[in-house]
Amino acid sequence: MGLTSYLRSKLVSAELDNQIDRIRKPIGTLGYDPWGFNNDGMKVGFSLARQLYEKYFRVETTGIDKIPAEGPVLIVANHSGQLPIDGILIGYALAARQNKPRIPRAMIERFFPTVPYLGNLLNEFGAVLGDPTNCAKMLANGEAVIVFPEGVRGSGKLYRDRYQLKRFGNGFMHLAMKYNAAIVPVGVVGCEETIPAIANIKPLARMLGIPYAPVALPVVFPAKVHLNIGDPMHFDNREIPEEQVTERVEHVKAAISELIDKGLSERKRLF
Repeated sequence: MGLTSYLRSKLVSAELDNQIDRIRKPIGTLGYDPWGFNNDGMKVGFSLARQLYEKYFRVETTGIDKIPAEGPVLIVANHSGQLPIDGILIGYALAARQNKPRIPRAMIERFFPTVPYLGNLLNEFGAVLGDPTNCAKMLANGEAVIVFPEGVRGSGKLYRDRYQLKRFGNGFMHLAMKYNAAIVPVGVVGCEETIPAIANIKPLARMLGIPYAPVALPVVFPAKVHLNIGDPMHFDNREIPEEQVTERVEHVKAAISELIDKGLSERKRLF
């Protein structure tokens, strides 16, 4: 019995099995898509994410129904916390919503697929290597894709820089314009406190070939997480100078910043 099959037998109830089967997924007759997504693997991932979402981080989500039920969508959020916990929680919130749930795909750092077993497992759960070509193909296929334009600049930020948005790349905007994809901004509050890092040992990171080597306690704190989802944003595909593309990116960044501020102002406690 493979790892996925074993986990499914232990974690996936008949109710959850039926719940996931009812969600439309662009997979082939063998249950896979070109990036390794597997229906059974998704059920295991969903079950594990539910425990994190409901019990450990006790997530409160506002505006989940603002994400379009069909068509290409880029779900754009701030990134933090050393590990891709924010992507897992956003993905679960969309897959578990009552009204027309969707299973989004999450762009992950190049480091994770190199870890034995973890890479294949993440692919089965729906994660995809964060490459523009992969993202373009999924948008052309009408999928919802979670992206973090800050990249490792965001996920590896130090605690003293919490909730300060780092530079956004322009790539996601070019893709949204080309594929007529809606951009849905998301402000994540709480993940900054899950693995607070006080320093980054860059020489060690380079030696190990990893994005960063944070100085942090080896524990994931159960910070309460808030997800604030904004209104979809649409940008036309006319030819414009790169400076104007950057202006559009800054517009999205400002929307995310407002959603973060909203979450911080409404937060009553860290844990």
